[in-house]
Amino acid sequence: MSAKTFFARNLAAALLAGPWLANEMFDRAVQACGKRGRLLEGFIRRILVAFADPPGGAALDTLAAFIRVDPGFSEAWRKNWWRQEMTPHRIFWVVPAMSPVAATPAVQDIPALRTSAALAEWLGLSLGELDWFADRQGREAKVAPGPLRHYAYCWLPKPSGRARLLEMPKLRLKTIQRRLLQEILGPIPPHDAVHSYRPARSVATFTAPHCGQEIVLRFDLRDFFTSIPAARVHAFFRSIGYPRAVAGLLTGLCTNVVPADIRYACPVNSRGSAGSGNLSQLRSPHLPQGAPSSPALANLCTYRLDCRLAALAHALGASYTRYADDLAFSGGVDLARCARRFQVQVCVIALEERFEVNTRKTRFMRRSLRQQLAGIVLNDHPNIRRDDYDRLKAILHNCIRFGPHTQNRDAVLDFRSHLRGRIGYVEMLNPKRGQKLRSLFGAIRWDSNE
Repeated sequence: MSAKTFFARNLAAALLAGPWLANEMFDRAVQACGKRGRLLEGFIRRILVAFADPPGGAALDTLAAFIRVDPGFSEAWRKNWWRQEMTPHRIFWVVPAMSPVAATPAVQDIPALRTSAALAEWLGLSLGELDWFADRQGREAKVAPGPLRHYAYCWLPKPSGRARLLEMPKLRLKTIQRRLLQEILGPIPPHDAVHSYRPARSVATFTAPHCGQEIVLRFDLRDFFTSIPAARVHAFFRSIGYPRAVAGLLTGLCTNVVPADIRYACPVNSRGSAGSGNLSQLRSPHLPQGAPSSPALANLCTYRLDCRLAALAHALGASYTRYADDLAFSGGVDLARCARRFQVQVCVIALEERFEVNTRKTRFMRRSLRQQLAGIVLNDHPNIRRDDYDRLKAILHNCIRFGPHTQNRDAVLDFRSHLRGRIGYVEMLNPKRGQKLRSLFGAIRWDSNE
């Protein structure tokens, strides 16, 4: 922190340390800088004109920023009026406070952590351990492979020929992130259009609003998690009230920078280039795909995107839902007529919110064709695809005739639970078909080790 910034913050703390009245503010300012004069009186008048009441929210930061760019303060600093001895005459302290943005839901249900020490105590860590796990210095990107890294990494190939990087936190950091998820992120609801990673929501609720519509549009956001930078995560924690220092530590606990050797290990696709298009995003702090806190944070950090897309859909009488990086819109004749222009608007909004639509995965599905989202057919009602249903039905028949061990071709450890889960999925979408499959499942003879 520069000397000028330090003086500005100390002066702001002095003005906030008592009643918001000119005379008393002047006296506290004199104590802070050790000088009187018309210049200081004019400075106080400008403060009162700009802030009739003490600034709300992050009061110290707001007022300090105003003071630092105030022309009178800058001119006095240039002439050494404030700093004869380069030290303030009295240091003022402002106790950090929770200051959530107005109308932020459920913030009263989250823990009030006003200082770094309070956060460390809440997590059961020392301040040194908290700094180590938050890694605000970016040590993860520099440390050699081994136990000092907080994450394990794995490149997974995609059917498209590209690759996805899983960033999996190690046990202690994962435990911390799970607590943040349960006690800070969990109580705050995302936009109502979001159906991923939420209790009582599923692909069934994601697709239900789009059944029986004239047209269904599907868009895909490219590199969803890594497109959310640490700055956006920090802004979210600030918006729910945490002071700057605490928000910075929480951001560090939930974001990551990928080491260079992991980036260079990205598989090469058939064209001889790196199989991932987001290597530049991996160099800077971002939401890691594989951390337990990332899905909830992704939903909360895309709140404005969801608001804008929902408003765009509402203008045409259409419906909008999102499941992770899948955006779904559906509507009647009005949406069908301007589907191409609607696509352009969706892409523009996504770019303005720092996301990119993968146009290769965009789908326009009219009622005369099979309308499908997340593997669910929507034309009349949510339903599993016919070939998937027939395949599962054949597996159950063969289990009855030849025994379940003959059908477990992928060597699933608990094949009985595996089949029960697949039947439950069908039952969720189509109870009538699900009951038929369940009756077949009940006729299977299971050995004790299956």
